[in-house]
Amino acid sequence: MLLVGRVSKSTKMSCGKSQHILSTKMILDRCKTILILSSVVCTIAVVISLHNLSYEVRFSKPFSPIPAGSYGNYLEHISEDNHTPPPPKRPDKARDAEAVVSLNAALEMKKVGKSDKALKLFQHAFALSPKHADILNHYGEFLEDTKKDVVKADQLYTLALSNYPEHTGALMNRQRTASIVENLDREMLRKIDEKREALLSIPENSSALRRAKKEAYFQHIYHTVGIEGNTMTLSQTRSILETRIAVSGKSIDEHNEILGLDAAMKYINSTLLYRLRDITMGDILEIHKRVLGHVDPVEGGHFRRTQVYVGGHIPPGPSEIQKLMTQFLEWLNSEDAMDLHPVRYAALAHYKLVHIHPFIDGNGRTSRLLMNLLLMQAGYPPVIIAKQHRHLYYQHLQTANEGDVRPFVRFIAQCTERTLNLYLWATSEYSHMVPAIGEPHILTGEGFGDDLL
Repeated sequence: MLLVGRVSKSTKMSCGKSQHILSTKMILDRCKTILILSSVVCTIAVVISLHNLSYEVRFSKPFSPIPAGSYGNYLEHISEDNHTPPPPKRPDKARDAEAVVSLNAALEMKKVGKSDKALKLFQHAFALSPKHADILNHYGEFLEDTKKDVVKADQLYTLALSNYPEHTGALMNRQRTASIVENLDREMLRKIDEKREALLSIPENSSALRRAKKEAYFQHIYHTVGIEGNTMTLSQTRSILETRIAVSGKSIDEHNEILGLDAAMKYINSTLLYRLRDITMGDILEIHKRVLGHVDPVEGGHFRRTQVYVGGHIPPGPSEIQKLMTQFLEWLNSEDAMDLHPVRYAALAHYKLVHIHPFIDGNGRTSRLLMNLLLMQAGYPPVIIAKQHRHLYYQHLQTANEGDVRPFVRFIAQCTERTLNLYLWATSEYSHMVPAIGEPHILTGEGFGDDLL
């Protein structure tokens, strides 16, 4: 009877082994479950982060400015050797009084319907006293009422408020025009995006697109150095880039400016264009190193160590540059900045960098290259700012310094559209996608219009 309930030793061992195998299997199953759940959570997190990208700038099809297989061999510039700041302008009471008289005469002409005479008187008053809030406000009302130019009127109201924030008339007018102008700007950006999509739809192996890229590349370098005062012609610029042979009668520096910009563009195209991580301080220094490397290898890739004076703008002192550049890069890589429309984002990056003016020379070229890097990453071609529009470029930078950056952003948007038009015209097989492509001289033809301001 005692033997009935006794379990044999071999049976015990068998049961223990089975339990051990069962326990191991359960642990493995739990590990698999945890791994699967972790993968699901990571996938959801990635999807959410991608969903938060408004314009998908970093994931758009980048626009390479150089055809495959073709690599081969801010303010008006003044001499930066002059370290004497411009003397501050003192208020001129006689000019202000004359400006008010001209304003009153303009209002009388407006009242009796003589708009042409009124316009000349408003322009005279504005030229005499460009920061007088009453002149700015009444001039804006005139442009809005008689010329139907809401954009310039809104710019004048904004300028009036930047000089006199409590001006009642300008405040009421600005509240009315702000939303109208914003809608007009958005519509302009929408049309630009349509042209970008038309350009991106052209196959990469299109011979017409390859030719357009090659010609636009020469145009871009020619106009970019031309803005800074380089006197090379387009054909001479092309010859230097293609043959590396010097042009008779031209300075070494002018040759080196062209070669430096070419080196910087190729560096961007091969190194930065397809990279997904943030733009760093080193990236900007590397761009500048190539821009200035042929002209001034000592200063190329280094922040300035002296104070400079550029037109009416006094940039920050050399001791502030490192801190300001760190803040600039924080903004440049922030979600708020990248949520902007790519054209606005790139234009603001250009303005912010050129305002800091971190280098002794080459600030404008480096800022325009950074702007074009951001645009190319978003699928736009590098923007060509025609040297013929140099005065508008500097004028809008000055307006931005006075508190209204929108005219500068609008100017860059117009240059972007004209550059797209150039590509679409050159690849005319695809031009039916966008109406009214225009003529070959679209980069320098009419359309911008000299600012009445």
